[in-house]
Amino acid sequence: PHLHSLARTFPVVTVLGTRQSGKTTLVRSEFPDHEYLNLEDPDTRDAAERDYSGFFATHPGPLILDEIQRVPKLLSAIQVRVDEKREPGKYILTGSHQPLLRAGITQSLAGRTGIAQLWPLSVAELADAGINLDRDEYLFCGFLPGHYANAIPPSQLFANYYSTYVERDVRQLVNVEKLKAFAMFIKLLAGRVGQLVNLRSMSGEIGVTTPTLSAWLSVLEASFIIFPLTPYYSNFGKRLIKTPKLYFTEPGLATWLLGITSPEQVVRDPLAGGLFENMVVAEAFKARCNAGLTPELYFFRSHDGFEIDLLLNIARRLLPLEIKASRSFSPSLARTLRAFQEITESSFSPTVLYAGETETISMGITYSHFKNTAKIINNANPPPALSWSNPH
Repeated sequence: PHLHSLARTFPVVTVLGTRQSGKTTLVRSEFPDHEYLNLEDPDTRDAAERDYSGFFATHPGPLILDEIQRVPKLLSAIQVRVDEKREPGKYILTGSHQPLLRAGITQSLAGRTGIAQLWPLSVAELADAGINLDRDEYLFCGFLPGHYANAIPPSQLFANYYSTYVERDVRQLVNVEKLKAFAMFIKLLAGRVGQLVNLRSMSGEIGVTTPTLSAWLSVLEASFIIFPLTPYYSNFGKRLIKTPKLYFTEPGLATWLLGITSPEQVVRDPLAGGLFENMVVAEAFKARCNAGLTPELYFFRSHDGFEIDLLLNIARRLLPLEIKASRSFSPSLARTLRAFQEITESSFSPTVLYAGETETISMGITYSHFKNTAKIINNANPPPALSWSNPH
């Protein structure tokens, strides 16, 4: 619905997202009357680069241009055409490399395009397709459509995904001379998923300067391999951490990078808790983005180590979520939520998301299965703020 709403409003719709998340399948199925052109195809790309006026004369639209970042100068040509005649939804663009598209959109398509981000499949979307997995199966199989649509084994899928990304996409985004060091950096990030970013520490392990790692981190975020979760620190008196935490857009890729080769190995891995947290945080982002909403998701952490895994901010009211990989119900899972309620009056509906089957509300705290993440995020409804009157 969000995609079609944008197509009714803007002459251009741009769908961004990681490779193999289903962008092409989505736009081709939802806009069947549009001509489809893939700019990864050398002949199509050559025609567009050589003579874009002739290119649009041959392909007048409505048009789907896949991987538009391969020929960024087409964005200026599209601007001229939509300014001459504004037709809603005439051009549907997709791209996997955010920096090139963002620069082109800012320069050429500002005010002319609606932007949507497509994440890999969500738990809820898989359930709608009749696919319900166990906690460790989700983490091992991941959420790329290729595994579920084509039965590609996860290890093979992620090996090809990773190889294609490092060998081709990275070279397009930045001149990485030390590909081995870059590959080591990605694997170190998988081992630190859900932790505060400490590039200085990783610099010593990899043998690359901190500024270089910072640039590489930007590349990974720009190409949708990782995403940051920023801290929330408004209106709190304590000294708070202001460093972001990092997660993988595709949790299955992080699992594969750690060398886990079966679902049975997941639970035995010392980083299983971080992988589970990654999956749930990604589910929350998917829920917001798929609904066309700004994520407004944060974490809370003080310098003394007190932390809330996830906060949803709605009009400065905070839905705190604690993420636990445990399959067993225990009131102790909510210990930090109860402490958080004591330091703020802005929180509502505190919830523990865990892998257990017991669904209950105890002492004002909801305990829910992690498969309900999207439902909880989408149905969050803070109580009205207390009213006050001016006696004068």
